[in-house]
Amino acid sequence: MTVEEKLRSRSRIDWLISNLRWLLLVGVALVVFLDALVSADGMVPIESLLPQIGLLVFAILYNAAVILLLSHKSASDLLPMLTLVLDTLLTIGLILSTGGMDSPLLFFALFPILTSSLRFSQPRNLITAPAVVASFGLAIFVFAPPSGWSETRTFIVFSLGLLLAAVVSSFVSAEVRRLATRGQQREIESERRKLHTAQEHSRLTFELASTLSATLDYDTVLQAVLEVGEKGMQELGRERPDQVGAVLLFFQNVLRVAASRHLDQADQQVRFRGDEGALGQALSSGEPLVVHDPAVDPGLNKFAGLRQCEQALVVPLRAGFETFGAVIFGNHEAGIYTEDLVNLLTAICNQATVALQNAQLYQDLEEEKERIVTVEEDARKKLARDLHDGPTQNIASIAMQVNFVRTLIEDSDNSDQVRGKLESIETLARRTTKQIRHMLFTLRPLVLETRGLAAAIKQYVSKLTDATDLSITVAAEPGCDAALDRAAQGAIFYIIEEAISNARKHAQAETIWVRLYVDGQHAFIAEIEDDGQGFDEDAVRRTYDETGSLGLVNMEERAEMAGGGVTIATAPGAGTRVRLTVPLDEGS
Repeated sequence: MTVEEKLRSRSRIDWLISNLRWLLLVGVALVVFLDALVSADGMVPIESLLPQIGLLVFAILYNAAVILLLSHKSASDLLPMLTLVLDTLLTIGLILSTGGMDSPLLFFALFPILTSSLRFSQPRNLITAPAVVASFGLAIFVFAPPSGWSETRTFIVFSLGLLLAAVVSSFVSAEVRRLATRGQQREIESERRKLHTAQEHSRLTFELASTLSATLDYDTVLQAVLEVGEKGMQELGRERPDQVGAVLLFFQNVLRVAASRHLDQADQQVRFRGDEGALGQALSSGEPLVVHDPAVDPGLNKFAGLRQCEQALVVPLRAGFETFGAVIFGNHEAGIYTEDLVNLLTAICNQATVALQNAQLYQDLEEEKERIVTVEEDARKKLARDLHDGPTQNIASIAMQVNFVRTLIEDSDNSDQVRGKLESIETLARRTTKQIRHMLFTLRPLVLETRGLAAAIKQYVSKLTDATDLSITVAAEPGCDAALDRAAQGAIFYIIEEAISNARKHAQAETIWVRLYVDGQHAFIAEIEDDGQGFDEDAVRRTYDETGSLGLVNMEERAEMAGGGVTIATAPGAGTRVRLTVPLDEGS
């Protein structure tokens, strides 16, 4: 026991003794005055009670002084011994002043003996208590000696009784003090464990927060949850955690194992609907749930690793109204998931939920970045292919023909042939110029910014038909694009351009029809139809990874950017019709 704890214990004993002293003084006063009233000689004069009254006044002042010292925490270390001496003298005075061995206050002699046993340790009390008894005996023997054998026997019995009371109270007090000390130590130890648990709780939560704040990697976050969960069990006194762990996350409304500890490959392939057994209960309530027999739970028993566990804990991963999944912990030891451990693991999972949100947002941004890079790369490849297949080939042909014309010029007899070649070169150069201008227009159709979507489509078709042999018909309802903002018009233009390009290059179409109109003032409609050979849409989508072509995906993503959607109706040999629908605002 520390010095501070000893001081607090002594202070409590001093307060207890002072209160007992008040109670005994009240009892002494009542006994004295009642004894005076019922005396055999009649009413005792007040003058004969003056010694007792004086002693009671002294006792009141003395006890008040002790309480005052205790209230101001200025009591000396000598106070216990001083009060014992004063209590002994006060008791002797009251007993002698009320008749000695015939005194009705003989019971008051027990007070110093009891206070001695309460104040001092057993070895010390075995010295002070007999000294108090000896003081009583000596005072009575000197000031009120017994006369005759009867009073002597009473005196001896009284002294032996006090001595026996001193010995018994000493042993009883020592045992009580030992039990109280043990109880106090258990209470202190319990508080220390709680404090240690709280400190470890805070430390582990901080450690997890530090780990999670240092990374935005999804897998790292998931593994950190399970690792800190195991470490938390070790810190709370579990020598062998042996804990099965699994982080389940929702993918397309199905729970899948995203990370695990001590689960085999088969367990990692388990799927959940999220409404089964304890798992469904925890997800619906948003509160952690302890399962005492995972082997009989309709959801958890799907894990072979949990069937051997005696207890499991399901903690939902929830942020606001959004549920990401759940973390499952299982252990082969029964009763391991105490309230402290459940609170710790729940705090860890709550901290991880925020990190999962951040990691998911970061992952979405990374995927969007990769998608944009892919789209840009596809655009560069498309531009490179168009340059290679069109203007580059034409310019190479021009260079060859110019070289041939130079040869012909050297022979003056080939003037007609030279003239024909020059005309062919001029035609090819003009066609190449149109192709380049068409490509520049496709990259940035300025007319789209100045005159709108319908005018840009018509100009695009006009340039395309000049450069190719395609027959393209555009039917645009007047004012059909008035309700579309510039961003939506840009996305729609590139969707139409992609659809026409696909029909021209892949479908081998001879005729293309483009229709632009508003459907009942609620949606803008763009239809691109061709008489080409069509295609198997499912087969094309399945071979994206092999071909590297993302034309259909690009159209769908641009449609989403405009707030609409794309549908494709096609079949091998039946042509293709692409229908783009963009909802319009009610107030537009």
